[in-house]
Amino acid sequence: MYRRVGYAAMLAMLAGGAAAQDNGPSYTSFGTPGLLEMPTAESADPNDIAVTLAYSPSAGYRTSFTYQLTDRLSGSFRYGVFDQYGRPTATNPDPGTFETFDRSFDIQYRLTNESGYLPAIAVGLRDFLGTGRYSSEYVVASKSVGSKLVMTAGLGWGRMGQKNGFGNPLGVVSDYFDDRPVYQDREFSDDPSVGLGGQLSVKQWFRGDAALFFGAEYQLTDKLGIKAEYSSISYPEDVYNPAVDYKSPINVGLSYRYKPGIELGASYMYGSEFGLRGTFILNPTERGTASGLDPAPAPVRVRTADQRAAATWDRAKQPEPAVRAGLAKLLAVEGIELVGLELTDRTARLRYQNTRYRSEAQAMGRAARMMTQIIPPSVQTFVMEPVQAGIPLSQVTLPRAQIEAQENMVGGTSAIYDAATFGQAGAATGLETLPDPDPRFRWGIAPYLAVTVFDGSGPINADVGLEATAEYQVSRNLILSGRVQQSFRGKRDPLGFFDNPNDYANVRSDQAYFGRSGDPILSKLTAAYYTRLTPDIYGRVTVGYLEKMYGGISTEVLWAPVASRLALGAEVNYVSMRDQDVNFDFAEYKTVVDPVTRERTRVKTGTFDAVTAHVSAYYDIGRGYQAQVDVGRYLAGDYGATFALDREYANGWKVGGYFSLTDMPFDQFGEGSFDKGIRITIPYDYFLGTPTQKTTSTVLQSLARDGGARVQVDGRLYETIRSGQLGDLTTTWGRFWR
Repeated sequence: MYRRVGYAAMLAMLAGGAAAQDNGPSYTSFGTPGLLEMPTAESADPNDIAVTLAYSPSAGYRTSFTYQLTDRLSGSFRYGVFDQYGRPTATNPDPGTFETFDRSFDIQYRLTNESGYLPAIAVGLRDFLGTGRYSSEYVVASKSVGSKLVMTAGLGWGRMGQKNGFGNPLGVVSDYFDDRPVYQDREFSDDPSVGLGGQLSVKQWFRGDAALFFGAEYQLTDKLGIKAEYSSISYPEDVYNPAVDYKSPINVGLSYRYKPGIELGASYMYGSEFGLRGTFILNPTERGTASGLDPAPAPVRVRTADQRAAATWDRAKQPEPAVRAGLAKLLAVEGIELVGLELTDRTARLRYQNTRYRSEAQAMGRAARMMTQIIPPSVQTFVMEPVQAGIPLSQVTLPRAQIEAQENMVGGTSAIYDAATFGQAGAATGLETLPDPDPRFRWGIAPYLAVTVFDGSGPINADVGLEATAEYQVSRNLILSGRVQQSFRGKRDPLGFFDNPNDYANVRSDQAYFGRSGDPILSKLTAAYYTRLTPDIYGRVTVGYLEKMYGGISTEVLWAPVASRLALGAEVNYVSMRDQDVNFDFAEYKTVVDPVTRERTRVKTGTFDAVTAHVSAYYDIGRGYQAQVDVGRYLAGDYGATFALDREYANGWKVGGYFSLTDMPFDQFGEGSFDKGIRITIPYDYFLGTPTQKTTSTVLQSLARDGGARVQVDGRLYETIRSGQLGDLTTTWGRFWR
């Protein structure tokens, strides 16, 4: 799960450019709004993203990611690293401890808001999709007393139902709630509630003993607060990992809001140990750096009344080739390439490619301004057709008079949107197209940071080195591209190892062996061709070394009407596994274990070929939410579906999650049971303040396994064309006049 700029880089950005609430709720060592370990009914600001790093001697290291999805609903993903007690055996009665990695998911929903007399009330699940080490359910209430004190009390089940637990009050409803069942597939602990993880433990929820917890937080100053809680978790040493030298249920601590978006914490836990915490908070809807650093656009050139009344223009004084050449030069100032122009006395149809702005709406506004500078004054209508990868994306028709009237008017953005007409891009007939650009060769060399997040050997592993990229544009539709990397770290051992005693090939669980020889690696070398098959249907073919692990051919078609919320696609890939040195060869490997020394070695066994095929549905739900479902055959030969939901903001931020369920049995998939994760995309212009189409993406994946694995292909059609579709144009239309 490599990313050129990954988890560590994202943390640096959070620390350096955080912009979030000044006096929101403080956070727990579990990375959720709350006290020290116990939750509260408080919620962060909608869209807040909080990354928490916490440490204590017994609990080890915890890294948590919490996202406030709505005003009331939040979700968390957590990765823990701690020492676990080994199991005594007859031959080894004292096995000592070993390092363990644990993943868990939380969710909390605030049922009621706080009022003058009533508290806020929330219900939550902790570790409801992990191994179950921290599995808890709770109902909690919080009430402010004045402006500085918040009181909290709650009732917990599971791990939160251990200290001074009592019979479940829900037992009065049904005896179903009296007893809490245990996992039957425990493998990593003598604790009967710990399992392989990845499965919803619905049959455990709100069952068994319950216990009370409570606490308070007092704000000493605007920045410094003090916390105290009575914890209902007991961490028994006989079965629990991690275990605590438990002496008291009382925990106390401090929280210090160093500056908006950065909170530090210290605590004294269970009468025996100290803990530390740092939380970095960022809200994608707020900008922590300067905004509006884009170069000022050219002003709209307003025609005189006589010019507007003209029925035609003098082609002898202003010939079409001169108009086309002049417009091409003006557009180039804005990083926009003129692809084609059709001129009549009343209409100008411009087909262009935006190479600078993340928002096609902003590029369209810049292009329209330039058209007012040189398009003959008799032309009343501008028809704009944005292009990407040689594909015309849409057609937006704008009245020239509205462009002239609304540039500096209050409400001008809405007015120009209301005056626009959206539709499919027209045929090339009638366009005076410019020749395909001379084959353009672009290249660059820069440092890279490759981060592997949450693999089997630890939460973060990083690689640094030099990366050379090159792109050769044969035509607007045909692009050759490649990437070569040289690590500064030299030859390295694999990050982790998974024995797969199952019927499926190691299609992803061996990824830690690839590209670690210390020699230069060819991480990508492809030829990609894009086309529009019909006004509503697009096509793509990509051939070459698609990613570090696989090379082959990828084909795709996509039906995506401009004004439709729904798009449908199909993709078929034929790929082979690449050599682990990531050069030009293809090879499959397996691990051989010496029966005497138990030493593992890797040997080539031939080649591994795979056919994957998926049909996909994309749906724009509205308000920035996008849903995607992919159904088909995966790399390991398993069949199933991937479900994804993303929230994209007008400023280009995207936060989402996904999970894949296939016919691969959970016990053969291994720890985690099925593929799932959280993904974040951050646009560079959010931090730079200047226009660029570059983004950085990070995937927080529960665990990379073989089930639900797909080949990674750059430039898939939906993401290529969607910036020019009605939904995205509408979302970012506020940038039209920027």
